[in-house]
Amino acid sequence: MSRKATYAGVDIGGTFTDLVWTEPFSGDSVVDKVLTTNEDPSTGVEMVLAKQANHGFDITQLSTLIHGSTLVTNAIIERKGALTALLTTRGFRDVLHIARQRRYDMYDIQIDLAVPLIPRRFCYEISERVLANGTVEKALDSTEIPSLAVQLRSDGVESLAICLMHSYRNPEHERALRNLLSRELPGLPITISSEVAPEIREYERASTTAANAYVRPIVQSYLHHLQVRLAAKQFQGGLYIMTASGGSVKPDTASQFPVRMIESGPAAGALAAAAIGRARGEDELLSLDMGGTTAKACLIEQGTPLTRNEFEADRQGKFKKGSGLPIRARVVDMVEIGAGGGSLAHWDEGMGLLRVGPESAGSEPGPVAYGKGGRQPTVTDAALVLGYLNPGYFLGGEMTIDIDGAFSSIAKLAKQVGRDVVGTAAGICQVVNENMAAAARLHAVERGKDPRGLSLYAFGGAGPVHAYAVARLLGARRIVVPSGAGTFSAFGLLSAPIAFDMFQSSYAPLADVNWNRVNGLLHSMEKDGRRQLSGANLSGQITVQSYCEMRYMGQAHEVQIALPSGSCRQESTEMLRKRFEEAYRARYHRIVEDVPLEILTWGVRVSGPLPKLMLPDANEGADIEKAKKDSRNVYWDEFGETATTPVYERNQIGKTSVVRGPAIIEERESTTVIGPSGMMTVDSWNNLVINL
Repeated sequence: MSRKATYAGVDIGGTFTDLVWTEPFSGDSVVDKVLTTNEDPSTGVEMVLAKQANHGFDITQLSTLIHGSTLVTNAIIERKGALTALLTTRGFRDVLHIARQRRYDMYDIQIDLAVPLIPRRFCYEISERVLANGTVEKALDSTEIPSLAVQLRSDGVESLAICLMHSYRNPEHERALRNLLSRELPGLPITISSEVAPEIREYERASTTAANAYVRPIVQSYLHHLQVRLAAKQFQGGLYIMTASGGSVKPDTASQFPVRMIESGPAAGALAAAAIGRARGEDELLSLDMGGTTAKACLIEQGTPLTRNEFEADRQGKFKKGSGLPIRARVVDMVEIGAGGGSLAHWDEGMGLLRVGPESAGSEPGPVAYGKGGRQPTVTDAALVLGYLNPGYFLGGEMTIDIDGAFSSIAKLAKQVGRDVVGTAAGICQVVNENMAAAARLHAVERGKDPRGLSLYAFGGAGPVHAYAVARLLGARRIVVPSGAGTFSAFGLLSAPIAFDMFQSSYAPLADVNWNRVNGLLHSMEKDGRRQLSGANLSGQITVQSYCEMRYMGQAHEVQIALPSGSCRQESTEMLRKRFEEAYRARYHRIVEDVPLEILTWGVRVSGPLPKLMLPDANEGADIEKAKKDSRNVYWDEFGETATTPVYERNQIGKTSVVRGPAIIEERESTTVIGPSGMMTVDSWNNLVINL
């Protein structure tokens, strides 16, 4: 007999599609994963949901499904979006291709620049001009519309981005163009910058609008297809889509603003890490999410992941700001590294170095050990060779592993490297661990934090495998591995409130802010945000948070500052100055005296109540001796050789369990590696806590 399951989270990653399905009243839950179906990701979603009938969870009784996906990120990186055109003010056709004046690496004469999503031949102009104060200098020439429509149709354009000069101050020309072109080209998706990114900085606004238009047709098609599949399975609950800011929205909103879905899965993992940290009384921590394709590190402060209003997609330079395509959208602030279980290893003849990533085998063909046609060794193959992973226990034994293939692939690489097979596999893991530690360290230090004082929360299918080595490189004091670490981002989807973010540029020196105008702007954005949340059947109170982006006059970058609740008044000026100086000092350890402040952008976040997560309880009756499965030879860097190492079953470990390293803890979706200097205990929420 089936039980009523209330919430489910499904996260599509580059290699696996993960599921967490829970019934909060009874506490019953199930986690699962299947290989991602790249040709049609909704197939994997349907498969992983249908499998749960074996556990008594019936999709017809599911009330809420929250979905995260790498669809947008992958479409941009792999250039698999729609044929998109850009329409801009006459004279500004090359805004995407001129990009920024500054170079992200001044001394690299062979610098690689991010290629715009829209080729120059598909960038069109129209006669009109709005000034920076919003006044119209040249009216929109509607007589150009018919010939423009003919050209767009002739070129086979599948999506259109409209980004006119200063439309963030006066959007009327963009709206008129959308209406006129919709009559000429019915069915053509049209994105206007004044709705997607109403901010100053012309290149960033155009890049964001182009990205939204580029992925919009495929996201609309995917979400429609997913809803059809779910309806065929008699799903009658609410479907919500995770956004990169840590909130979730209805499919119609996600289809209109798909660029906000970028990096939604990793954002969910950071939310879940923050929730676990709050329960444990740790408000400052560093999360590490390592899956099959990439790893993500995120700094958590005051129990909440840091956020920012810009993201870079498709970076050309490793860890280098400015080397990617700028996306102006509120996102959870994290650093992404091309390091996952499927990251490919190769020998760089020119440099005489072993390289790992950022290229990945993904789910198709996947690592050599998957037996699906992969030929080049990966991090997963190396972990198998080193004994970290059990070839007989992949997905609880459901997945057949070709261990001989893994050894053979690394043996071929070993001949180039000049080491034995085990030494080469250890080198692969060392390279990927160093890459992750370097990126995580830089991420923390740039935000004024020393990673040596933080706990490392590790999850994802590969995160707990590598967390011990990464934590040692960072000097972190402890590692926390949550229950169900292999599907933790899917769990994080269930912690995301229904939320929508609005922002708009309206420049003013702090001393001269017209608070009546600002209050009107904030009220208008709040109204739009509430409209986006309408139909979500929110039973709790809606929360409104307002903020502004401030800087010292003449600086290039801003600091986000929270506004007081309710209407702002002249008295708010001094309070904002103090808040800015506190935030600036916390980040840069100093303030600048006698320099006036200015505000560029105002924002509003409208959100429903935070879902109440049912955190698991530790197993009180666990027996560590019963948890021990067997032993196997495992390579340890500290020893420089393999050693016989005990292996434990995670589900049999409980609150009184203590495990001294070296040891391996196995569960169906992930494996935790505890090195020789680690000691593991279990906290009240069934997290593995490894002190170093």
